[in-house]
Amino acid sequence: MSAPGIAIETKPLVPSGLLAVAIFVASEAIFFAALISAFVVLRAQALDWPPFDQPRLPVLVTGINTAILLLSGCTIHGALRSVRASGARLTGWLAATAVLGALFLAIQGYEWVRLVGFGLTTSSSLYGATFYALVGAHGVHVLAALVVVLVVAVRGYRGRYGAAEHTGVAMCHLYWLFVVAVWPVLYALVYLR
Repeated sequence: MSAPGIAIETKPLVPSGLLAVAIFVASEAIFFAALISAFVVLRAQALDWPPFDQPRLPVLVTGINTAILLLSGCTIHGALRSVRASGARLTGWLAATAVLGALFLAIQGYEWVRLVGFGLTTSSSLYGATFYALVGAHGVHVLAALVVVLVVAVRGYRGRYGAAEHTGVAMCHLYWLFVVAVWPVLYALVYLR
């Protein structure tokens, strides 16, 4: 019990920024669930999926690229563990995450350009439209997460985070893990079926 006029400061169970990112991630999960549902329904109704005149997707290259993105999930986790312990290697872990994320996007972009060259476009078929909607939406999310990682890395380099205060790193960690977790689902659904 406190004396009248004396305020007791309480710390929230979850920092408000982290809670906001968790709510945002939940809404993005619903967005991807809607895209995936539409894809599944359209595929189920199609007589020929993928259409015989459309190029086959690069399963092997994209499988390797999936491993690259999954590895970035390990590096972002290393960043969070590092900052919670001492913050000594935070920037290195974030830089590794950024490099892996940029590599993932570069490989995806290269493959998309090749697929367009082979005739798979958003207007070539419903197959092409749904492919680019799903994979493109994910790519935009990875790009946004990459920007967040770079901002957090710069702030970490400037000493903004430490063991006592690292909410920004935790927010970045949560969002990055979301984009990493969505990709294997999309890869299995779009590339492997």
